[in-house]
Amino acid sequence: MRTPAGKECTYFYGDYYRGRNSEECRLLEASGERWSPDLCKTCPVPEIQLANACEFMQLRASVMRPFTAAFQRRVQVTAFCEKTERHVDEPHVGCGECHSLPFTFEVKE
Repeated sequence: MRTPAGKECTYFYGDYYRGRNSEECRLLEASGERWSPDLCKTCPVPEIQLANACEFMQLRASVMRPFTAAFQRRVQVTAFCEKTERHVDEPHVGCGECHSLPFTFEVKE
């Protein structure tokens, strides 16, 4: 579903049927965090979903306040691979074992 920031995200849910206006982020709700529409502007989850469609990667989100901006809140995402059972350092790329890249790239002339 399209977020208030205009990006597609599977964790965002909006109910607008017959005048209802309820919106929620199910990823933040699962971790017990409060969601507001301004968090969607800087959320990295839609980009992670576009870059990596691994079915074994589980995302966990939390809301943090960076040291540089005291009044801004940002979503911080951590990933865990269920297949290899380990923490994923770069969620955009994945763990490297579920979808491995070829060892060498061939250049055809």
